[in-house]
Amino acid sequence: MQLKIMPKKKCLSAGRVPLILFLCQMISALEVPLDPKLLEDLVQPPTITQQSPKDYIIDPRENIVIQCEAKGKPPPSFSWTRNGTHFDIDKDPLVTMKPGSGTLIINIMSEGKAETYEGVYQCTARNERGAAISNNIVIRPSRSPLWTKEKLEPMILRNGQPLVLPCRPPIGLPPPIIFWMDNSFQRLPQSERVSQGLNGDLYFSNVLPEDTREDYICYARFNHTQTIQQKQPISVKVISVDELNDTIAANLSDTEFYAKSSRERPPTFLTPEGNASNKEELRGNVLSLECIAEGLPTPIIYWIKEDGILPINRTFYRNFKKTLQIIHVSEADSGNYQCIAKNALGAIHHTISVTVKAAPYWIMAPQNLVLSPGEDGTLICRANGNPKPRISWLTNGVPIEIAPDDPSRKIDGDTIIFSNVQERSSAVYQCNASNEYGYLLANAFVNVLAEPPRILTSANTLYQVIANRPALLDCAFFGSPLPTIEWFKGAKGSALHEDIYVLHENGTLEIPVAQKDSTGTYTCVARNKLGMAKNEVHLEIKDPTRIIKQPEYAIVQRGSTVSFECKVKHDQTLVPTVMWLKDNGELPSDERFTFEKEQLVVADVSDDDGGTYTCVANTTLDSVSASAVLSVVAPTPTPAPIYDVPNPPFDLELTNQLDKSVQLSWTPGNDNNSPITKFIIEYEDAMHQAGLWHYQAEVSGTQTTAQLKLSPYVNYSFRVMAVNGIGRSLPSQASEQYLTKAAEPDTNPTAVEGLGSEPDNLVITWKPLNGFESNGPGLQYKVSWRQKDGDDEWTSVFVANVSKYIVSGTPTFVPYLIKVQALNDAGFAPEPAVVMGHSGEDLPMVAPGNVRVNVVNSTLAEVHWDPVPLKSIRGHLQGYRIYYWKAQNSSKRNRRHIEKKILTFQGSKTHGMLPGLEPFSHYTLNVRVVNGKGEGPASPDKVFNTPEGVPSAPSSLKIVNPTLDSLTLEWDPPSHPNGILTEYTLKYQPINSTHELGPLVDLKIPANKTRWTLKNLNVSTRYKFYFYAQTSAGSGSQITEEAVTTVDEAGILPPDVGAGKAMASRQVDIATQGWFIGLMCAVALLILILLIVCFIRRNKGGKYPVKEKEDAHADPEIQPMKEDDGTFGEYSDAEDHKPLKKGSRTPSDRTVKKEDSDDSLVDYGEGVNGQFNEDGSFIGQYSGKKEKEPAEGNESSEAPSPVNAMNSFV
Repeated sequence: MQLKIMPKKKCLSAGRVPLILFLCQMISALEVPLDPKLLEDLVQPPTITQQSPKDYIIDPRENIVIQCEAKGKPPPSFSWTRNGTHFDIDKDPLVTMKPGSGTLIINIMSEGKAETYEGVYQCTARNERGAAISNNIVIRPSRSPLWTKEKLEPMILRNGQPLVLPCRPPIGLPPPIIFWMDNSFQRLPQSERVSQGLNGDLYFSNVLPEDTREDYICYARFNHTQTIQQKQPISVKVISVDELNDTIAANLSDTEFYAKSSRERPPTFLTPEGNASNKEELRGNVLSLECIAEGLPTPIIYWIKEDGILPINRTFYRNFKKTLQIIHVSEADSGNYQCIAKNALGAIHHTISVTVKAAPYWIMAPQNLVLSPGEDGTLICRANGNPKPRISWLTNGVPIEIAPDDPSRKIDGDTIIFSNVQERSSAVYQCNASNEYGYLLANAFVNVLAEPPRILTSANTLYQVIANRPALLDCAFFGSPLPTIEWFKGAKGSALHEDIYVLHENGTLEIPVAQKDSTGTYTCVARNKLGMAKNEVHLEIKDPTRIIKQPEYAIVQRGSTVSFECKVKHDQTLVPTVMWLKDNGELPSDERFTFEKEQLVVADVSDDDGGTYTCVANTTLDSVSASAVLSVVAPTPTPAPIYDVPNPPFDLELTNQLDKSVQLSWTPGNDNNSPITKFIIEYEDAMHQAGLWHYQAEVSGTQTTAQLKLSPYVNYSFRVMAVNGIGRSLPSQASEQYLTKAAEPDTNPTAVEGLGSEPDNLVITWKPLNGFESNGPGLQYKVSWRQKDGDDEWTSVFVANVSKYIVSGTPTFVPYLIKVQALNDAGFAPEPAVVMGHSGEDLPMVAPGNVRVNVVNSTLAEVHWDPVPLKSIRGHLQGYRIYYWKAQNSSKRNRRHIEKKILTFQGSKTHGMLPGLEPFSHYTLNVRVVNGKGEGPASPDKVFNTPEGVPSAPSSLKIVNPTLDSLTLEWDPPSHPNGILTEYTLKYQPINSTHELGPLVDLKIPANKTRWTLKNLNVSTRYKFYFYAQTSAGSGSQITEEAVTTVDEAGILPPDVGAGKAMASRQVDIATQGWFIGLMCAVALLILILLIVCFIRRNKGGKYPVKEKEDAHADPEIQPMKEDDGTFGEYSDAEDHKPLKKGSRTPSDRTVKKEDSDDSLVDYGEGVNGQFNEDGSFIGQYSGKKEKEPAEGNESSEAPSPVNAMNSFV
């Protein structure tokens, strides 16, 4: 049965079958491990492990060593052939074989020549299971011949001509490396104009005078023998045209002279020649294409590939782009390549046709087969090349055609098929693939074995791995047939499954991300049909090493001291070592650098101390580092400390994770020169309220750990904020998430109520638990109810996470006991509290009885009623409601629109007051009981009347048709008589010119009157009237009015008649009245006197037109007075010619006080009495002195003005 191997890496299928290593059947078989214990008793055919190269060039000055090493069990013996025949090393005293191997050592340093041992060698390693052979090793000594003697004539050229200096080195083995130097062994400078070709020649696109020298020397370096040969120096002289003519005449013939013109010319190629050439290269080599051109100015070379692009990552330009190189050339690089030489005068191109051939290369080399008796197998040998290689097979070094026959094998071109192999089928097979460019030779053995499983990994191996890293547990094994591998964990032997494990083809178990719970003992079991083997290994998971306080960037002054902190947290079982580096190298050996606990201290800092400092913490399992930059600056004044809120805490870690508590630890951030007073801890519930942070706890500023109480079934994340005297820091990064286990709810819903929405139901509502309070999945509610006064058992239902349940078919308004209990998949909450509710209400059935009304006065009545029986209410008693309305007017007896009014009396009251009634009205009322559902039936209507009241004031009062001694009054009755009017009362009295009232006259007027004339009144007298109506209840509100009798029958009213309602009976022309003519004459006289006074004052002090000064100064406050203001357009001032403010007047003493400032408000106000009104206008002497001119009566206190006096009559 054939041994099998599995692919390089395999994950098991998703069927959760046990994790068993099934080594899959493949074409190639398992390599026998070189385990010493295994090889002690396990036979194996020979395998060549080391040999000399096929083309072996040796140094003739040293001994020849031809390597041939092989392995096998039993150890193989070695033999050699030389040029196809047996090489008997015993007959040559210079040849010895290295003990335990087939390596030959030929001692030519004492005597003999290397050329004697040139030839083709082949090594054979043989044991009882077969024979393996090496490649044909061609031995050739290296050669470094001298240059042949030659006479080199000096070269004389004209400036600008091309030049080729030939090298033509001797043929050596291997070929030499060529370079040009001068006598001083200094390399000659090269450029786009001067460069060395691939053949070693030195090319000049054009020569310059500075190219003149006598020591152009070509050197050939033979690396194998470490020798350098040199050519005879070449002399080159570049001359101008004048110098050239003299030289030709003196020394040279025309044939010895380069006759090309030195003028500018287009490019021509120096190499290769012609327009096209061919190039052949082998696959995998470096393809080098060269184009060198001459011309003046110097040409530039460009490269393109016809019908394709140059491979980007494999193309390189050498020798100033004159050489194109493509590395790792393949058949795809065949094609036409074109080089283009270009200068200002033209361009030429050359096409190189490239063909890539290939020596044989492997597609599939044959692999060793380890088979069990009776199994089948296959050897495959596939190679490619250009041309296609020929495949031939050998067995134990003999062509298979002439080898002993084996019935278990069958040859099919590049494949040998084995079937039902037996132990005698063991052999070593050679595959040879060859073409004209080379060959490949591979050995592959067929080893027929029957072996039980063996585990080669040491027992009880301890593996230590850092958490969250891959863990690889070895189980090296061997067996024939190939065993299956199965892994178990723990003493109970539970088979591992595929969810977190990966198996490798060599039996190794991989845990991609090892966690703390991965710690334990693992057992590897190997089985085949011949037996079983097992081995235990142990795995420990360690906490990673971390730098929790990293060094920070620092800027310090020269001469000061700086420290870098590096606080390391590590697994308690590991011992870390901390070292410091500067700029990735060791710290300077200087006593100024000291390491104290977790700090690196640098004293007396200098400029050279600036750089990057790295803290490296190493354990046996891991390594971490952190760096900070130190910048050194010149000393500066010490700045004031910067106070700020703290930096956020960091490195949050959860430990002691229990069901309802966890320990949170953190590292404080920088306090920014203000001590941290406390830490505030918040949590996020990613399961129920993602993104919303809640307060959890707070601890003092000296603590860096906190024991936190947790609720069940919450996916917690925590963050910490630091608080100092400045304020609160930004939140830290969130901690890792921690999902607590589910538990039964701690609390029950709140706000449980039972109210009916219909007469026959009970609606039970509650405030549901939120996700945080649910404590687990599957939140439900157990809703229970029963009648309070009955003997029924509790009725319960389970409902989903809702907030309402409706119980149907209940009697109307019956008390119920209700309770709502929370539960989830983990169990029930504590027993809930019982609350009382009622089923649905219905409308009351009975109306209140014995309704009684007691009229208190004309606007107030008191109502009494008997309460209804509680059972008839059928709900919660809300109160009683009185409907009342005014049916008709008692006095006029005509129907009006009925507007009902409502008064509600809360609770169980049985009486109430009805305010705001209208007197002398007919009212109707009824009473109804009210519950939560609505109103019950109305009681029988109850009728009552209100008594008479006092009337309202008459609707209007007008005085019409005034005469010399009479006035006529007209009025409308009161809008609300509030009873039957009995009479009107009119009172009036005269008012004299000083507004003093005369004797009051009282007059009664019948109620049916709406007009009345008063006679025998005084002429031209003002009267005031008081008028009101009366009922039997008393007098109503009064209305007042004033009127004046006419003057001399003209009917003219003085201009100050307030009401204006008493109008003259006829109009008279005012211009014909004597009093008016006299008044106008007095006004004209006053104006004339005023004009004379102003004219005199103006002549005395000089005129100063106000408008001209305003135009000059553009003072917005200085405006000409309008005529209706009673002022004039210009003024005069005898002293300073100041314009007066608008509305100002000349003082009575005719003097103006002058102050220092021309713009003084005192100047404008004419003395210290000047002041401003509240609206900002200026007042002062303008208004006169009130204490000297007291007001009389109601007249204005303002000084009289003729204009104002005139305007009052307009």
